Amino acid sequence: MSEFENLTATPPPPSGEPTAEEKQWAMFAHLSALAALFTGGLGGVVGPLIIWLIKKDTLPFVNDQGKEALNFNITVLIAIVALCIVGTILMIVLIGFLFFLLAGVVGIAWLVLTIIATIKASNGEAYRYPLTLRLIK
Repeated sequence: MSEFENLTATPPPPSGEPTAEEKQWAMFAHLSALAALFTGGLGGVVGPLIIWLIKKDTLPFVNDQGKEALNFNITVLIAIVALCIVGTILMIVLIGFLFFLLAGVVGIAWLVLTIIATIKASNGEAYRYPLTLRLIK
């Protein structure tokens, strides 16, 4: 398995039906990423990180979904920063606006996928974000 395949491999969800408490905390792990809207992006990583660190040892479903939310938000943060840097550099040749437009599309996809993950977690379903680097295992 290549290093990239190892980074993007989707782990299996935890087995068994999550408790109501696990569903609620998993939902909070996904919802806490919305703090990025008020903190310039960094809150999208800090929110899920805090919930995952607090609950990972006691609630298996939250451990799984907290890692998933954290990995997804790290991936999105890397993508947005990269697109903005490249877009700024390419503004000199007047095509940089395309990268800022693409960053907007990534932002909208982030919001939609975060809402979907929140709904799935509240229903007790393990959600896997697409195109996510699995940095935290």
